[in-house]
Amino acid sequence: MEGEESIEMSFDLDLVRTALVIMDLQKGVTHLQVAPNDTQAVVRNAKKLADAFRSGGGFVVPVRVALTDARDGLHPVTGRPVSASMQARPADGSDFIEELNVSPTDYQVIKCQWGAFFGTDLDLQLRRRGIDIIVLCGIATNIGVETTAREAYQHGYRQIFAVDAMTALSKEEHEHTLRYMFPRIGRLRTTEEILGSLQTGGAERSMEEGRLLRSLEAENTRLKQEIARLRSITRTSDSMSSKLRNALRE
Repeated sequence: MEGEESIEMSFDLDLVRTALVIMDLQKGVTHLQVAPNDTQAVVRNAKKLADAFRSGGGFVVPVRVALTDARDGLHPVTGRPVSASMQARPADGSDFIEELNVSPTDYQVIKCQWGAFFGTDLDLQLRRRGIDIIVLCGIATNIGVETTAREAYQHGYRQIFAVDAMTALSKEEHEHTLRYMFPRIGRLRTTEEILGSLQTGGAERSMEEGRLLRSLEAENTRLKQEIARLRSITRTSDSMSSKLRNALRE
């Protein structure tokens, strides 16, 4: 991928150790004008990833913003007015979009700020499950996705960025994050590359598990043989000791 240097092109993802974190694919965000990837493409690729993770027993984490009232959100003082499109949120803006097909097995995270870690139990839930790798996607690349990526980096997670399953409010913002930030803290991959790594990783895990099982069975057989040999030596020793005692009595 463009922007990566000295990074291996092939890689495998272990679903046991990997979570898919989907940022802000909710009705209050997906109505915005975005670039360079259109919303439909982002949703389509995010859904492909989510379906693959679910079918493989992986951990899927849809994240959304939901405010109780105006007081639980952030209100920075800036020199730039908020755009009308950012202020115009639908009444059901905190709901996930239907196309994502959020499942009962997904772990939903609700936040009141850009990042998915601050003020939530995301880190706790990942660590309890032994997860140390995150595949990250969603909207917007340089806001919710990048903030979460920075937080994940500081928590010590390895990261894969699904570059065609994310987008921003402008092409420049999207490309800036992909070119200058993400290569510092993770790997950039397309949706298809990630899906391929899940399939390859699963096959290689099965082969490795088979090799380990055969090795354990061979070791078990060897130990049984060794135990039988030691028992034979013990019986011989006991017999000789008995004969020696009888001879001494005579």
